[in-house]
Amino acid sequence: MSKQPKCAHCREPFTRTRPFQNWCSPECGLALARKKQAQERKSLEQLERKELQVRKKALKRRNDYMREAQQAFNAYIRARDEGMPCISCDSTTTDDGLMTGSRWDAGHYRSVGACPELRFEPLNCHAQCVRCNRNLSGNAVEYRIRLVKRIGQDKVDWLEGPHEPRRWTIEELMAIKADFRARGRALKVESSRARTFVESANG
Repeated sequence: MSKQPKCAHCREPFTRTRPFQNWCSPECGLALARKKQAQERKSLEQLERKELQVRKKALKRRNDYMREAQQAFNAYIRARDEGMPCISCDSTTTDDGLMTGSRWDAGHYRSVGACPELRFEPLNCHAQCVRCNRNLSGNAVEYRIRLVKRIGQDKVDWLEGPHEPRRWTIEELMAIKADFRARGRALKVESSRARTFVESANG
């Protein structure tokens, strides 16, 4: 005697009334049909999203890749310098009325306009309050004083020296974006672990 098949929906044994039948009742058959439709709809949506991504990528220009790489770099700088004072005025997020945590910029010592080849150099960029970076045009004199203390005179001299011109390819910009996004995620994980450790120690 052959073993009874099991319904693909409710998994109960049943007797087939037609070849290749895999459901035991009209209700289970309807449920399976709806499940199949949902899967097909999901597959279609995934395909459409992939096609949209391909079309968007085809329309992207080098400036778009540059902007995305810069955003990833700036986010990394803010994560790296979280909790540190402004590089050019020593203010912090707790200073009354000056700024909030959402108002930190990634401020370049040598500006992107003056020295574009250092735009993705972490030594050249530090967390800076909006007032110094935007209203005071970088507050360069005070920036330099504190930068020497933070990274050393030799590294500041290197930043101020000549540098080879750079023109990043699209592939390089994509790699820069991926690199700094990964670094930023790693810093956030490390910061979360440190907070958890401190909280458990204090608790």
